[in-house]
Amino acid sequence: MYNGVVKFFNATKGFGFIVDTSTNEEIFVHVSGLVDNIREGDTVTFEKEMGKRGPTATNVKLA
Repeated sequence: MYNGVVKFFNATKGFGFIVDTSTNEEIFVHVSGLVDNIREGDTVTFEKEMGKRGPTATNVKLA
């Protein structure tokens, strides 16, 4: 599990980005990878998978 902060999330379009707190890497997140509803500024835990365009956050939960 990784820890991060939601940098951007557009609930209407269903995607956004999480910044990994240990690496400062931006990770794409899609609504299909959410366990809890998230908003910008939320602290979350997540897992990473490689998507078509790079790392994608899955199993995203509020911390």
